[in-house]
Amino acid sequence: MTSEYYPYSKYTRVWIPDADDVWKAAEIVKDYKDGDPVLHLKLEDETPLEYAVGPKSNPLPFLRNPDILVGENDLTALSYLHEPAVLHNLRVRFIESNHIYTYCGIVLVAINPYEQLHIYGEEVIEAYSGQNMGDMDPHIFAVAEEAYKQMARDERNQSIIVSGESGAGKTVSAKYAMRFFATVGGSANDANVEEKVLASSPIMEAIGNAKTTRNDNSSRFGKYIQIVFSRQYHIIGANMRTYLLEKSRVVFQAVDERNYHIFYQLCASASLPEFKDLGLTSAEDFNFTSLGENIFIEGVNDAEDFKKTREAFTLLGVKESSQINIFKVVASILHLGNVEICSERDGESCRISRDDPHLQHFCRLLGVEQKQMEHWLCHRKLATSAETYVKKMSSKQASNACNALAKHIYARMFDWIVEHINMSLQTSSKQHSFIGVLDIYGFETFEVNSFEQFCINYANEKLQQQFNSHVFKLEQEEYMKEQIPWTLIDFYDNQPCIDLIEARLGILDLLDEECKVPKGTEQNWAQKLYKQHSSSAHFQKPRMSNISFIIIHFADKVEYQCEGFLEKNRDTVYDEQINILKASQFQLVADLFHEKDDAPPKSSRVNVRAAKSVPKAPNREHRKTVGHQFRSSLHLLMETLNATTPHYVRCIKPNDEKEAFSFDSRRAVQQLRACGVLETIRISAAGYPSRWTYPDFFSRYRVLLKKSDMMSSDKKQVCRNLLETLIKEPDMFQFGKTKIFFRAGQVAYLEKLRTDKFRAACIKIQKTVRGWLQRVRYRKIRKTAITIQRYGRGYLARRYAEFLRLSRAALICQKQYRMVRDRRAFLRVRQAVVTIQAYSRGMYTRRIFKEFLLHHKAMIIQRSVRGWLARKKFQRARNAAVIIQCAFRRTRAKKQLQQLKIEARSAQHLKNLNSGMENKIVQLQRKMDDQSKGYRNQNEQLVQQNSGLGLEVNKLQKQLELMKSQQVDGGQLLSLQEELERLREELKDTNAERKRMEEEHGSEKLTLQQRVKELETENGLLKSEKEELNQRILQHSQSSEVDGSNASQREASLQTELDAERQRYQNLLKEFSRLEQRYDNLKEEESLSKFQPGHRRNPSNQSSLESDSNYPSISTSEVGDTEDAIQLVEEMGVEKAAMDISLFMKLQKRVRELETERKRLQLSVDKMEELNKRKSSESRSPTSEQEKADNAYNNLKRQELETENKKLKNDLNALSKAVAERASQNNSSNELQDSYNLLLSQLKSANEELDARKEEVLILRTQIVSTAQLLEKNDLIKDSDNVPEVNNSKEPVDKEEAVKAYQGLCESKKLLEAQLQSQARKHKDELEALHTQNELLKDDIEKKQEIINSYSSLSPEAQVEYSIQQEITRLTNDNLDLKELVEKLEKNERKLKKQLRIYMKKVQELEAAQAAAQSSRSRPELSRQVTVQRKEKDFEGMLEYYKEDEALLLKTLISDIRPNTVSATVPCLPAYILFMCIRHADYINDDQKVESLLTSTINAIKKVLKKNNDDFEMTSFWLANTSRLLHCLKQYSGDEAFMTQNTSKQNEHCLKNFDLAEYRQVLSDLSIQIYQQLIKVAEGIIQPMTVSAMLESESIPSLAGVKPMGYRNRSSSMDMDAGGPTSYTLETLIRQLGQFHSIMRDHGLDPEIVGQVVRQLFHCINAVTLNNLLLRKDVCSWSAGMQLRYNTSQMEEWLRANNLYQSKAAATLEPIIQAAQLLQVKKKTTQDAEAICSLCTSLTTQQIVKILNLYTPLNEFEERVTVSFIRNIQNNLQERNDPPQLLLDTKQQFPVLFPYTPSALSLETLHIPATLRLDFLTRV
Repeated sequence: MTSEYYPYSKYTRVWIPDADDVWKAAEIVKDYKDGDPVLHLKLEDETPLEYAVGPKSNPLPFLRNPDILVGENDLTALSYLHEPAVLHNLRVRFIESNHIYTYCGIVLVAINPYEQLHIYGEEVIEAYSGQNMGDMDPHIFAVAEEAYKQMARDERNQSIIVSGESGAGKTVSAKYAMRFFATVGGSANDANVEEKVLASSPIMEAIGNAKTTRNDNSSRFGKYIQIVFSRQYHIIGANMRTYLLEKSRVVFQAVDERNYHIFYQLCASASLPEFKDLGLTSAEDFNFTSLGENIFIEGVNDAEDFKKTREAFTLLGVKESSQINIFKVVASILHLGNVEICSERDGESCRISRDDPHLQHFCRLLGVEQKQMEHWLCHRKLATSAETYVKKMSSKQASNACNALAKHIYARMFDWIVEHINMSLQTSSKQHSFIGVLDIYGFETFEVNSFEQFCINYANEKLQQQFNSHVFKLEQEEYMKEQIPWTLIDFYDNQPCIDLIEARLGILDLLDEECKVPKGTEQNWAQKLYKQHSSSAHFQKPRMSNISFIIIHFADKVEYQCEGFLEKNRDTVYDEQINILKASQFQLVADLFHEKDDAPPKSSRVNVRAAKSVPKAPNREHRKTVGHQFRSSLHLLMETLNATTPHYVRCIKPNDEKEAFSFDSRRAVQQLRACGVLETIRISAAGYPSRWTYPDFFSRYRVLLKKSDMMSSDKKQVCRNLLETLIKEPDMFQFGKTKIFFRAGQVAYLEKLRTDKFRAACIKIQKTVRGWLQRVRYRKIRKTAITIQRYGRGYLARRYAEFLRLSRAALICQKQYRMVRDRRAFLRVRQAVVTIQAYSRGMYTRRIFKEFLLHHKAMIIQRSVRGWLARKKFQRARNAAVIIQCAFRRTRAKKQLQQLKIEARSAQHLKNLNSGMENKIVQLQRKMDDQSKGYRNQNEQLVQQNSGLGLEVNKLQKQLELMKSQQVDGGQLLSLQEELERLREELKDTNAERKRMEEEHGSEKLTLQQRVKELETENGLLKSEKEELNQRILQHSQSSEVDGSNASQREASLQTELDAERQRYQNLLKEFSRLEQRYDNLKEEESLSKFQPGHRRNPSNQSSLESDSNYPSISTSEVGDTEDAIQLVEEMGVEKAAMDISLFMKLQKRVRELETERKRLQLSVDKMEELNKRKSSESRSPTSEQEKADNAYNNLKRQELETENKKLKNDLNALSKAVAERASQNNSSNELQDSYNLLLSQLKSANEELDARKEEVLILRTQIVSTAQLLEKNDLIKDSDNVPEVNNSKEPVDKEEAVKAYQGLCESKKLLEAQLQSQARKHKDELEALHTQNELLKDDIEKKQEIINSYSSLSPEAQVEYSIQQEITRLTNDNLDLKELVEKLEKNERKLKKQLRIYMKKVQELEAAQAAAQSSRSRPELSRQVTVQRKEKDFEGMLEYYKEDEALLLKTLISDIRPNTVSATVPCLPAYILFMCIRHADYINDDQKVESLLTSTINAIKKVLKKNNDDFEMTSFWLANTSRLLHCLKQYSGDEAFMTQNTSKQNEHCLKNFDLAEYRQVLSDLSIQIYQQLIKVAEGIIQPMTVSAMLESESIPSLAGVKPMGYRNRSSSMDMDAGGPTSYTLETLIRQLGQFHSIMRDHGLDPEIVGQVVRQLFHCINAVTLNNLLLRKDVCSWSAGMQLRYNTSQMEEWLRANNLYQSKAAATLEPIIQAAQLLQVKKKTTQDAEAICSLCTSLTTQQIVKILNLYTPLNEFEERVTVSFIRNIQNNLQERNDPPQLLLDTKQQFPVLFPYTPSALSLETLHIPATLRLDFLTRV
């Protein structure tokens, strides 16, 4: 602290101890100086008090925090951290604000309100989901969200530790945490694991909870529930572990307590028929349930709770028989408690009457022998080293044994139920992570503390140790992260106390040792404790007792009574009774008492003693004592917790009377000490508890700075300088990387300085105002005196006084005038200077920007120009080089040609001169003959190899057929006939199965049809009701003149009913859309599951392949290769394709062979023609014999190929005929016949296509040959004109001719090699196709087997439903696939015709002599250009198209269109074009065309919207077009109601033949669905911006103040890697709304619909903003209200600017506007309360009270809302019938209404842009 500031000065408030309230507030009335023995105080009731102060005995009292810090969400944010501050803060939040949750660092303190609060709904879970801890008000959901977020981000297991006293609300808190996980992390499949997890709660409450004096539903056991998550963080399972069940409650309850709930639930339901055999009556009739003297709990219905328990058992998979057996065990325990044990006369023995009905019921229910049980209930067996004998028991001993047996049975049943719950919750999936919820008992101390309290407090010691170490670790991590010097903080370590209990020779060890002694007693054990631990600091011996001991726990001293410790630790149950129960005839009862390790051990070590009876070993169950078992389970729990990240919830019980919102300070502080909250405070206070970020500190305390200090841009350095100036001691604060850390009390000191600064400013303002008021008063007095003197002195005095007054007035006027003149001049000059500076700086900046922009553009232009110049230069150089090369080569070729011609002419001369060369020529000729023979042999070898490969392929095909035949029926089918016979048999079986299924499901189909009829009838009734409502509204409007007010009310009510009806209809439509979407998804999944192993070519790939081929064939169509065959199989359906798949593949193979052969023929023809052309350009010498032989060989080869082609074609025709005959003979199914007809039609088209291709090849070959002959003739004519001359060349001509002939032979060899390679590739492809076919068959068989297995495992009802669903799906798919197949075939036909025209055009170009063009085989093209302006003739506003172009029309107008392509045209152009097409179909009276076009249009729009389900622009575009198409159908329907605004020309364009009212209804429903999708997309974009823009951004700068909370967000809550959440401003939100509005306006959406969209978006903004306001205390202040009011006014201004204020959108903002006004108005007097009640009409009572409770002043000059004022508000609002829901429904949607808006556009004037490529449409 500084030397100037001393905390204990006058007016300082402090806390002093008090006997009743623990701590009491007081105020110092006199400054305290060091050494004063007394501190002078004044209590709150003005009572003076002298508080004695001593250095040791009575230190100075604790200081109070400023009022502005009271009510903080986090206790560690308080400036002074100590017990009274924590207690007072909790009291204020709980009593005044009704906040039951408060943070204390990492701990959530939960106070039981003893009242049902509406803060746990689904809307609250949704509000807290995804939020950082600290952003919202404290809540159990915030802790659960923190654990869930850390598990997902850090991939580390989490634990939520819930502890507290009985009645503090531990179980409820744990239940709500699990509900949050079940809602947020719901299972990804339909296993409903989260429902099972929640269903375990009522079961565990029934068997483990009981009524105590402190709690009506107290958990009498501890449990740790692990909720298991998958890698996608969905719940996949759970597991539960229990600890220390209170078994003694089964046989004993204190006054006003009850046994476990299950006993009373079972007795309350004893009258049920299934429980008649249990022999139960009222719970008052049984000893075990009537000891508490009150069997009822107020407000609890045991029978209803029992129903919930049974439902939970059923949900968890416990069978009804097992449930009955469990209830039998429970009932048997009640009967066992009523067994009457009679004492004998000797007092040492007892007996039980055989006629005892309760014993009979007990033995009957457990299935044991009554005689044995009767005997061993009164006797026991004693075993010594020598013998074993039976001893009688006294009645007291027998009663104790009976009670022990009852407790043991219940404990075993409890364990069995927990085990089966875990079995039902376990998962087979791989566990990725888990979140554990620990609901365990808190620290307990009673007047008499026994073994149970000892174990409970021992467990709390272990948990407290883990808690202390974790808090210490977090503090250390925070300091290290901020790089703060770390000094070791001393915190309480309870390890010595734990060692006292569990260490060697500790209390538990001595207890176990005493239990092993045969005659051990509690007194001996106590003496051992005194002797062993008397020196321990945590152990004490009571002064007045020798059978008790005291342990000093971390929370308090506890005295334990030794009586009962040994018996409870042993938990003795006699073996004879257990053996009888093990022999029960009921398996469940026997299983309860069989240990898991009852199996004989594998070890062979057996000790044998001859001639002596070996005493029986003690029961294996009791080898481990209760204390030892509890210690082991506790160690296991601690290991689990230490391996997870813990989150702590401390439940506080506010009072013992269970009064709602009543706070007992003594009970609360006792629990705060026990649960470790104060230890957290102490650890935080020992360091730097107050922490501020640099911006927040600067914003809060900048008033303490000088103006010169604020000019610095480095805020951190400014903060450093300020603190070093204000706080002289450097140890009182530390500077971290992002925060400033303060010691306790420093923030309060800074607040005092800030308050003093404001107080001084206020005093100065007050001084100035008061001085001004006194001056005004003085002037009035002086004026009065002067007036009196004027009347007394006479005329001269009056004249003199008047002169003085006028002079003074003139001086004042001059002074004021000169002041005003000079001030105005100064302001004008300053404004001018500022304006000039602004404009000059702007001009300079713009100039620089423009210059930079020009430089940038110049660089781009230079880059482009230089690149273009370089490319042009390169192209010119390359072209020049090419031209030069061509010229040079041409010149060289001409020279060579002339040389060759000269040499050819001089050949005869050379022969005459060189006769000796003839022999050489003959030798060369022989050599050429030999080479020709060699080449012929090579050709023959190639042919033989080709035939060998063909034989090998045939062999492989036969082997494949043999393998398939062996796989199917085990036989050896060697021919296609046998394969077809097998297929026929399968077809018959399939038909028989299908007929059987049709007969079985016929009734179901009829039922569905009846249901559809009923729905149609109901729809008709709804329509009729709607018409009646419209008529009633019309009648009421007509009668409104008679009774205006009543009629308006009735009209409003009817409108409300209409809106509600419309809302219900649209909700049904929305549900239908959702189901339709789900149906589409399932259909897609089913289609994807078919034929997975093969490669499936998409249509785009297929079309591209077809378009790229120069020679299209059947292989590129639907009956092409194997992949397309698989696609065709999918289109035809699995049922039909499975019958002829093998035949189909063989036909495909045949077609593929024909296509390959055709290509090979074409290639050989081209090669031969090229070779002939090359030879014809050579010398025209007479053809040699070798060339003739080659030509003959080539002709022979061609003839053979043509013959083979014809043979293959004949085989194909024969095979198709055989297939057709067999199909027509053996298959009666129409569907199979259609499929075979379709296949035959495809084969026929393939044959026709092959014939056409053959004709084209012949034509091409003829043209080429004729052209070659013509060129040869021209060359001969030229040669004959020139006289041959003798050339004296040295090289002979025949040698060159021989070389050229040799080169020709080499080329023919290469050609043959290429043919051989193509043949090998063909065979390889065929082999791969066969392998693929084999794999497909295998996969198909496996899938069918899986379907059969899954179908057989279903129940009969499920089989019927599954079969119906499969049948409907199959029929739908068949219908759609057939339509698509027809469209594809038509498209393929048009494509083939188009390609045929292209080839014919090429032929015409080759035929230079023939000028006439052949007629095209295709249909005439439309000779129209869509971009041409309107012709002279009048159009009727219709568009004609061919039926086969419908798919192309929809693809162009719907599937492929983008909104920007038609942005510059008429809005809703696609809708107009579609309607004009519909008009033409109506004009020609083609009902099928109308129906097909409308149905396809609706389906195409749905597909586009499904594909672009998150695109606002696309959704808005199709909403506008769909609504416009609907309006067009109405406008031109011919209905007079829709024709009132039409022109005469528009009336002429009405539909003539068809009534499309049903399609109008379908389009209306589609429009509603699109509208709902549009709202969903827009809300998904708007919702993340809302909170940041409306509540957090500062639209008014420097308005929002920062509260001095120093709140410490968990570092783990923030994702540092992500950079924090995105911040949006109000301008961003308004800009987004403007973008939505502009998009809808540009698309031509009706203004009424735009208004409804904006209204829905504003409702979403209002709901999200108000919900966050109701859950955040930091935004409930006066400045935040001003900011919010400004933001809402900006939203309203945006509505006015866009003419949307009348759309009722502004009314949706009324709740948030009233909330902002509520934060700003005065909140003190009764008049203020009445004003608030009249103002906040759109807010509910709960919302108003919540805002008033959350209201937080940002400085000391504001005041909190008092509790009395809030009570006054509640009293004034009692008459309201508001719903109890606190938050608004963000998903609520207003019913949409599409008003009829006809178009003024004339259809005949509509122009279609050429960019749409709709040239196939003809205007009519």
